[in-house]
Order: sequence, then C-alpha cells, then structure tokens
Amino acid sequence: MIKIAIPLANSELCMHFGHCEQFAIIDADEEAKTIIKTVLATPPPHEPGVLPRWLAEQGVNMIIAGGMGGRAQGLFNAQNINVLTGAAPAAPEKIIAAFFAGTLELGDNACDH
Repeated sequence: MIKIAIPLANSELCMHFGHCEQFAIIDADEEAKTIIKTVLATPPPHEPGVLPRWLAEQGVNMIIAGGMGGRAQGLFNAQNINVLTGAAPAAPEKIIAAFFAGTLELGDNACDH
C-alpha cells in the first residue's frame, strides 16, 4: 500500500505546492495498481516546515507535484516522503493512473526557489 498526496487547486494538480487549496490524499494498492480511497484534506496555513510534518502525520509516503522548492523537498525526504516534481495539471485520478501505467510525464520543476 502507498499513500500519495497531490496538491490541488480547482480540483487539479496545483503547480505551486505551497499555495494549494487542498490535498488529494490517495491510498493505493501498488501491486493491483488501483486507488483504494481518496480523501480531500485542507492543509494547515503555509509556513516553513509545517506541511512536511502534517503530511507525514497523515501517513503520506509520496508526493506528486508540479513544483516544489529544494528546501521543502529536503524536509519531505527527512520525513521519508518521496517527492516527484514536474507533473502537469490534471485530475488526481488521471495522475495516479499515469503513474501506475509508467506514463506519468515529469518535466521541469515548476518552482524556482
């Protein structure tokens, strides 16, 4: 089982991780390549170091994002949360389907700090 967080704005992946409206937190079966459950969660206010702790408390072990600063990526790695950046805006279900199919395209990190 894997728990993946995807930052959302307007029900699609938000390109700027720290400014998302909510997170899709998805429980998925890696072997069956299926989504078991999706929960939409409103994050705490954006302050340095808060989101890595909060997402770790939710049991998240992977994030798929459009962009994320290097310092934030380091904080997530310290919480044993793997970060994939460079994903394009899409509905969370489409992103997870592409991830499991091995067709998720990751471009440049959309964040420059």
